[in-house]
Amino acid sequence: MYVPTAKILASCAVVFCTVHLRYAASAEPKGVHVTDLSLLVSAELPCTWPARFPWFQMQPYRRLGPLSAYNSEILLIDPNTGTQMDVPPHSIPRPDSGLPNAGPTGLLFPEQVPPWQFCGEACVIDCAELRDAARNGSSALVTKERVMSWEREHRPLSAGDVVLLRSGYSDTYYRPLPEGRRFIADAAEGLAPAWPDPDVDCMEYLASRGVMLVGTDSPSMGPLPAHLAEPTHVAGLRHGMIFTEGLTALGPLPPTGAFYAMLAPKHVGTAGSEVRAMAVVGEPLAGELITHARKHNVTDLSLALSPDLPLTWPGRGVGHHRQPFLKVMFDYNPNVASPFQIHMLDSHAGTHLVPPSYALPEPGQSAIQHAADVRGWLAEYERRFGPRGTSDVTTDQVPLSQTCGRARVMDVAQLTGTADSKNWPVSPQITVEMIQRYEAETGSLAADEIVLLRCGWSDRYCKAGPAGAACMVDPLNGRSEGWPAVSAETILYLAERGIACVGTDAPSIGGVDPKQALWTYWALGGRGMAAVEFLTGLGALKDKTNQADRAYFLFAPIKIQGCHGGHGRALALVDEG
Repeated sequence: MYVPTAKILASCAVVFCTVHLRYAASAEPKGVHVTDLSLLVSAELPCTWPARFPWFQMQPYRRLGPLSAYNSEILLIDPNTGTQMDVPPHSIPRPDSGLPNAGPTGLLFPEQVPPWQFCGEACVIDCAELRDAARNGSSALVTKERVMSWEREHRPLSAGDVVLLRSGYSDTYYRPLPEGRRFIADAAEGLAPAWPDPDVDCMEYLASRGVMLVGTDSPSMGPLPAHLAEPTHVAGLRHGMIFTEGLTALGPLPPTGAFYAMLAPKHVGTAGSEVRAMAVVGEPLAGELITHARKHNVTDLSLALSPDLPLTWPGRGVGHHRQPFLKVMFDYNPNVASPFQIHMLDSHAGTHLVPPSYALPEPGQSAIQHAADVRGWLAEYERRFGPRGTSDVTTDQVPLSQTCGRARVMDVAQLTGTADSKNWPVSPQITVEMIQRYEAETGSLAADEIVLLRCGWSDRYCKAGPAGAACMVDPLNGRSEGWPAVSAETILYLAERGIACVGTDAPSIGGVDPKQALWTYWALGGRGMAAVEFLTGLGALKDKTNQADRAYFLFAPIKIQGCHGGHGRALALVDEG
């Protein structure tokens, strides 16, 4: 089980601490480190761009008690929140718009960016002496000469490299408010020096070297004063580059040799996205992943996030649904003749994480009054499996090393059509015996692996319009068979095998029967395990018996403090020769 050192609190000492957790498996191979490079998102932190953008909000609308057996939140989040991504439509208008700087990259929205472009070899350029080197309200500029000097010392940049500009700005100034105004607001008001950033010539030089992803630990890729910001954006984005803004903790990374990935939820038609950024340091794994990225052997396993798709739990009957995924338009961006967007969603929308605390009470929270049926299910569960357990491990405390690792892809599509219609609503169960047969055929499961259960459900049924009812509404209401689900016994068996994370391409790992689903989530959380639900495209992965050939799975949710779910992006890197 997890034994967290402490809850993450909104204080400068804890925002930047490394959270060490003991969980069901030690997912980092010896000598390899998975490093989180992402800012914590919280209303108490300066995670929102302060110039008239809607503030980040998290509303805990599902909590354990008589009305809910689960914890969940409504999120109101702008793509420019915390660690974030800019794609070309941030500054490049559509090619048919007639606007200045219009071009074909103005159509490269997050769902159109090729998955290989989200990762590569980190080339870390030290810019620390530029922090606070300019006058108030202005940025010290990163020039192409600085980049060329780095190349002379290390090696020439080339396609497949990710340039990360490290000044330590976010490490120094990303603090709880009001002290955190120094991060963006004070600089924008001319009360303090602004963050270091590239100038136009630097960005054009990086493009000439074939670099397609640039990151910075400044809050924006645009230097101040404001008239400098847009030209720098345009200089890179017009070439089809993408940016990571608001990185943190770049200091420990080596100048070259680390694998970098920016995992951005697959928002449709937006100019950017909130993201989770990470690095893998250590051989041979980092080198393997870099090679796969350079060969473009990267597969996207994430659902597109769009209001016309069945992305959130509809519940059974009427009035039991979770917050639908919505786009909210506001203000207007004259550079691209389009409104800005924010998103409102349940924390379990689309491809998402289930942390241990999703269905468990916090330690000491013994006075929960569940509904009568849930009390009965709990009594039966504890007679069979022992105490359900407690957890305060929310999404921000789940280490990325737990949700990233060698993939074991198990095909369970043969279960489809095996549930007697007389018993609907019900899901066919993925049993211990099935796991054991799979191990007998492909080799025993290992503690550093991610088990991915492939039934093809999201590929077939996550569709727009009335056809989307087949995804969740019809199975939950007994009009069709439910998707294959994992039994509590199977979760406990996987925990014994040292598995810390399980993924599924179905809407949930627990299925449509409420009792069996809750048992599954209690077993999952009680063993400190996490789940990644609503994956897609798992059929593209080949399960191989040679561990070195297996796909490497990456998933990272947005790092939101105290959240009991987390939307994110899943990728797989695999050796295709």
